[in-house]
Amino acid sequence: MVKLLLRSRTMTSFLAADGLRSSGTAHVRKRRAGSKMAAALAALGGRWLPVGLRGVRAYNARPLRLRLGGVYLPDPANPRTPAWQLEAAYEAKLYGRHGAASGVDPARLWLSPEQLAEEEAEERELCPSLREMEAALDARERQEEAQRRSREELIASRMAKMPQMIADWRREKQERRAKELEEKARRERLLAEARERLGYNVDHRSPQFQEMVQEMEKTRRKELKLQKKQRREQVLAKKAAEAAAAASQPSKEEEVQTISSTQQTT
Repeated sequence: MVKLLLRSRTMTSFLAADGLRSSGTAHVRKRRAGSKMAAALAALGGRWLPVGLRGVRAYNARPLRLRLGGVYLPDPANPRTPAWQLEAAYEAKLYGRHGAASGVDPARLWLSPEQLAEEEAEERELCPSLREMEAALDARERQEEAQRRSREELIASRMAKMPQMIADWRREKQERRAKELEEKARRERLLAEARERLGYNVDHRSPQFQEMVQEMEKTRRKELKLQKKQRREQVLAKKAAEAAAAASQPSKEEEVQTISSTQQTT
């Protein structure tokens, strides 16, 4: 019985291993068939390939071989040499990478007196000394203090003027209100006059009302002008009468002379 069980287990494991080997072989065959099909389709042209196989290539590209040996030195006589490779910065880069093998004279890499002065000026501007920073900080604090004081003085002066400004605002508001009421009363009066003249209610926005208002304004201006002329004539007449009265009356000097002459005769 035990022998039968061992024999059945051995047979089962053998069949399982055989099945795995057969499935692996089928998978490899399928991959080879797919690669052959892709190669055939690639030979026909990329447009005949399906979307999923258009990126497939049936060859291996040659490796990129870079020639990194030696030092590349730009040729100034070659017109195809880029301009930036002929500058001093590129020479400094070559010397920093290859050293003496670059053939660059390190004495040429030092800054000229003008460039050194520019670098020092830029360094002083970007990195000032401690005393300069303290002086700039003190100046900024003094400026901020002066601005604060001027603002406080301005606020104090305006607060002192605030009661008068409020009183002026209230007076202007009352005057504006009185002017609005006066204009409203004037419009109602003109509407009443237009109603009496035309015999029906008139809208104050109608052309007839506007024409009538213009005529009444002309008449009122004429009346005011006539009244002003009459007042001026009255003032002139009054001044003329006063001048005539003053001329008819004897002056004090004449009275004194007449009195003295009568005393002498007596």
